[in-house]
Amino acid sequence: MQSGRPHTSPEILALKALRFLADSPNLLCRFMGASGINELGLRTRAGEPEFLSAVLDFVLGDEALAKKFCELESLDAREIHLANQRLRA
Repeated sequence: MQSGRPHTSPEILALKALRFLADSPNLLCRFMGASGINELGLRTRAGEPEFLSAVLDFVLGDEALAKKFCELESLDAREIHLANQRLRA
């Protein structure tokens, strides 16, 4: 479902995913529990590629969550996978 919009950087895509999680206290709490990070860690590590990759891993790890994020952002799940690969490189 790739649109004609300009390519979004992996960092921006992951930050959008983090915002998506933050918009739901339950999702953010689940992510924080799964990653072992606290609120301070969220703020201080938000720009680190490893952390951003963890955000995308979390979203991709739940099919319903990934689908909801893709619909919200008009993305194809493949775009999330590719962004995650680029963050890990």
